[in-house]
Amino acid sequence: MHQPRVAVVGAGVVGLSTALCLSRLGPPCAVTVVADKVTPHTTSDVAAGMLIPHTYPDIPIPKQKQWFRETFDHLFAIANSAEAEDAGVHLVSGWQIFRSVPTEEVPFWADVVLGFRRMTEAELKKFPQHVFGYAFTTLKCESSTYLSWLEKRLRASGVPILSRRLGDLWELHPAFDVVVNCSGLGSRQLAGDAEVLPVRGQVLRVRAPWVKHFIREGAGLTYVYPGASDVVLGGTRQEGDWNLSPDAEASRDIFSRCCALEPSLRGAAGLREQVGLRPGGRGVRLQAERVRGAAGTL
Repeated sequence: MHQPRVAVVGAGVVGLSTALCLSRLGPPCAVTVVADKVTPHTTSDVAAGMLIPHTYPDIPIPKQKQWFRETFDHLFAIANSAEAEDAGVHLVSGWQIFRSVPTEEVPFWADVVLGFRRMTEAELKKFPQHVFGYAFTTLKCESSTYLSWLEKRLRASGVPILSRRLGDLWELHPAFDVVVNCSGLGSRQLAGDAEVLPVRGQVLRVRAPWVKHFIREGAGLTYVYPGASDVVLGGTRQEGDWNLSPDAEASRDIFSRCCALEPSLRGAAGLREQVGLRPGGRGVRLQAERVRGAAGTL
C-alpha cells in the first residue's frame, strides 16, 4: 500500500514539532522536513520560549485553552523526564504585573499554569509603579536547545531534514502528496498569503545568574525571562518592519525598561542582541486546503 509522502516546510519549533507528531502519532506516512534555515538560524531561535499565551480575538476561547493545555501538558511531561536538560525545558516561577487593574482579572489560562494566584501587597512592594499582579509557575523552552533536541529525535525516527529554498509550494509536487506549511512569514511568498506581515521582535540576552524569577509587564512588551544560561530581556513588536539588524536605540530602550523592573540587571554582563520576524497580520491559521493546478492536486 502506498504511504503518503508528506513534506513539512519549515524547521522552526512549529515545523519540527509537526514533523515529529506526524512521524510518531499519525497514520503511517513518509515525512520529510524541507527548510532553507535550521537552528540556530530560525526565527524560533530568537524566541524567549516562555509558555504564556496570547489571546486571539478570532478564535473561540475554549479552543485556545485546549491548545494551551495540551501544549503545557506535553512540555510539563518533558520537564519531568530524564530528557529535560537535553531538551532545554524547565519550570520557572515569577510575576505578571500591571500599572492598573486589568479588565480580565483572571485570564483563561489561569487553571492551566501552576499555582496561579493574585500577588500579595508584600510582593507588589518590589514593583512600586504597579498596583496589581499575578504570581504563577509556567514552562520555559531554551529555544535553540529545544530545536536541536527535536532534530535529534526526528533523525532517530528516520525523518530527513532537507536544506532547500523554495519559491513556491508547488515545487514539491509530484514528489510529495501532502504539504504542511510551517514556514511562518515565508507563507507570504510560498502560499501567496498577502495577509501575513512581519512583526519585528528584538531581544537582549545577558548573563545575570542571580535573577531567578520572571517578570512580565502587562501584555508582555517588557519582560525579564531567566533561562538556563542567560536572561532574555524584551522586547519590541514592530508591525510591517522587515529589518533584521539590531537597532541600538531599541536595545537601550529595552535595557532601560527591564532595569526599571529589575534594577540589579545593571550589573549584568555579556549583552547580545537578536532580532526575529514573527508572522503577524492574522491569528493562528490551522486548516486543510486542496489546491488544484495544471500539474494536478496538492
